[in-house]
Amino acid sequence: MQNIMVAFLFAVLPLVAFSAAPEPADNLPEESTKEQVEESINLDARIQILRDEFDAIPGKTGILAEKNLYSLVSEELIIRDFFQDRKGGFFLDVGCAWAVDYSNTYYLEKHLGWTGIGVDALIDYAEEWATVRPTSKFRNYLVTDVSGGEGTFFKSDSLGLSSTNESMASGIYFGYDNKPVEVSVPMITLTDLLDQEGVTKIDLLSMDIEGHEPKAFAGFNIERFAPELLVIEGKNRWVEKYLARHGYVLIERYAGLDQVNRYYERKQMETETATTTTTTTKTEQDTGAETATPPG
Repeated sequence: MQNIMVAFLFAVLPLVAFSAAPEPADNLPEESTKEQVEESINLDARIQILRDEFDAIPGKTGILAEKNLYSLVSEELIIRDFFQDRKGGFFLDVGCAWAVDYSNTYYLEKHLGWTGIGVDALIDYAEEWATVRPTSKFRNYLVTDVSGGEGTFFKSDSLGLSSTNESMASGIYFGYDNKPVEVSVPMITLTDLLDQEGVTKIDLLSMDIEGHEPKAFAGFNIERFAPELLVIEGKNRWVEKYLARHGYVLIERYAGLDQVNRYYERKQMETETATTTTTTTKTEQDTGAETATPPG
């Protein structure tokens, strides 16, 4: 996760006021930004509270009742539950950050044989990925709506606060006063990145990029790559409406299990199932009508 602490605050704290999210459209909207924070909190303590709250949720069964090993709170368990521990899938982890700590995809790779691509604007994570996750690839890019050239990114003293937004990187929303360093990062669209790597289909798209989603989605052919599951950090109204326009629906059964992320699946999966069932039933009825013994 590219900016795990900012992501966490952005997602779950009612203390933060946001600008109005733009209406979904195929043209590029403005990015959402924070306007103010009334107070800062101890994030480590809050994360632990969330973990304890998840563990205390009654009625969890199967994979969801297991111990979370690597991700922030419950992400890996929810992802595993969705895919039912399917082996050999492919992930795209945008804003991936650390190879192991807080990773949504490390369990998939280590225990289920998945492969994939981790993308982050900070090169700092590359060595760990190369050492710990050699079967997957780490790519150092600023994911956006154009490919080529370099974009501005602000590296914080704390890697978890780095952002395309200088104020976020400074830590002002946490009561900190960091002095972020401006760095230039190669820019690329997700579609061009996947084409460059020879990828034609992804099973999981995990995205944690702090309000930068509109530009990332503007450069992603979601119909062509058709991820089965999208895990998007934060409660972003624009993201939900955009995904709805492109055939994805919020998975309600996971809403109460994760306060940080939202989970989306393709609506057409349900539609296709219903269509297949209807077609099969009609075929059986037609066949039965044709083979029925006439009266008399």
